[in-house]
Amino acid sequence: MGIAVEIAVQDIAGVRVALAEGADRVELCTALAMGGLTPSGGLVRAAVEVARRRGRESFVHVLVRPRGGGFLYDADEVAITVADIRFAREAGAGGVVIGALDERGTVDGEAVRRFVDAAEGLDVTFHRALDVVADPLTAVEELADLGVDRVLTSGGAARSVDGIPSLRELVGQAAGRLQVMAGGGVRVDDIASLAASGVAAVHLSARTTVTGGPSGPGGGEAAYDITDPAVVAAAVESARDPR
Repeated sequence: MGIAVEIAVQDIAGVRVALAEGADRVELCTALAMGGLTPSGGLVRAAVEVARRRGRESFVHVLVRPRGGGFLYDADEVAITVADIRFAREAGAGGVVIGALDERGTVDGEAVRRFVDAAEGLDVTFHRALDVVADPLTAVEELADLGVDRVLTSGGAARSVDGIPSLRELVGQAAGRLQVMAGGGVRVDDIASLAASGVAAVHLSARTTVTGGPSGPGGGEAAYDITDPAVVAAAVESARDPR
């Protein structure tokens, strides 16, 4: 039957590639090199419009993460995240990707409840903050009760394929109440093994690096990442028939 493919993208070109090559959805973000941050409002609106023109109303899922440096957020950061979730919903996104932990390194239930409420029925994914918690099985129970639809996890490993035993446990714990999506260093050759673990989807960035125009002090490196159509196509093919 196959599993779903989610592609992490940072620009409109990436959205177009993911659509053209048959991905099921995108996680729209910026700054993938630091784990991903909230994209601009203009990028969200443009991505949603591109997907709508292709008849894919729920294709764009927006990462809402206010900064790098961990997943413990103060009151201002939680409020900003809530506002960005509401913006994503109003802009027509199909879902949001969120996560927050407390001082103990467990799920910040109050923050997540506010995020789910702000989403107002949008698909909600809890991101790889799950891989930080000491007891992910308990976290899955809590997230299911909070109304989260999906968790993104590597099973606590550097690469998802190395976390397969934990992924199997998480799938069993979820028991169909929420989806488990494997993400973290996913390569096309890993997808069949990941699918066999019982996960509902795989998540990958499918990036390659190209050299841009002139740059220099204040402009950063001239090289930047793009979404590779060949990798997306191969991932989709593998996920559709993971043997």
